[in-house]
Amino acid sequence: QVQLVESGGGLVQAGGSLRLSCAASGSIFWSNTMGWYRQAPGKQRELVATITTGGRTNYADSVKGRFTISRDNAKNTVSLQMNSLKPEDTAVYYCNAFPIGLWGQGTQVTVSS
Repeated sequence: QVQLVESGGGLVQAGGSLRLSCAASGSIFWSNTMGWYRQAPGKQRELVATITTGGRTNYADSVKGRFTISRDNAKNTVSLQMNSLKPEDTAVYYCNAFPIGLWGQGTQVTVSS
């Protein structure tokens, strides 16, 4: 079964770091742009970062300079390194494969002030 499985969320103090990982099964990883999105309570889901099969990256302005997306082609995983976390980064983070439109189950990130 093709799926995306996220891991690495948790609770951290402001200024801290977390690393999220997303493991992709099947051939999805090799043929899709992989991305991270997030959804805070009462807000719409928003783009955080994406990375193409060729390694080109794109970031939301709110995370530029703090977050880094990367992909490990040997392990079929995409990671999101989050540094200098802020309380406004608190959200459920979802892994995504585009254009197939596949989503992971989400992982909670909570940043305390």
